[in-house]
Amino acid sequence: MTALVDELLSSYRSLLERHRNRPFLRGAMAACALVASADGQVSFAERMRVDQVLTTLERLRVFDPHEGVELFGEYSEAIFAAPKAGREHALAAVRAASGDGETADLLVRICLAVLNANPASPLVAQIEVVMLCNLLGIEPDNAALYTGDPARLEASSPDHPAPCERAPSSGPRPSD
Repeated sequence: MTALVDELLSSYRSLLERHRNRPFLRGAMAACALVASADGQVSFAERMRVDQVLTTLERLRVFDPHEGVELFGEYSEAIFAAPKAGREHALAAVRAASGDGETADLLVRICLAVLNANPASPLVAQIEVVMLCNLLGIEPDNAALYTGDPARLEASSPDHPAPCERAPSSGPRPSD
């Protein structure tokens, strides 16, 4: 009887954890799709990096990686099918997931991981990360975008990335 109760409690906790982290999953996959699709295509290396993030990041491990990959694909396809509406939909998911500074920082670090999946990241993808930094209130200069030193990024993993610094607050964040 005790084993049954323990199993039910474990299942309930797992379900609760997935429910609590679902907006983060959506926001992370939307942010990944924004960065990966910025140059007009999603590369195999970017898809592999998204898969790596899904399997290594503790907050995302509670989900089946296929669910995250499917969300990433849906956001990417929406961006390609109708760029303005697809981007707005993805940005809404990022905004909804960015509740606190720590979460916003983690979203930017995930974007940096996707950005650096390709050795020669296109400028348009870097601009997309800068835009996401601004949306999330992260100072782009402190997000290892302009360092020219990939060692800072390579020293971090998706589970323990180098921290970004928050931008000084200048009032409420824009809604767009």
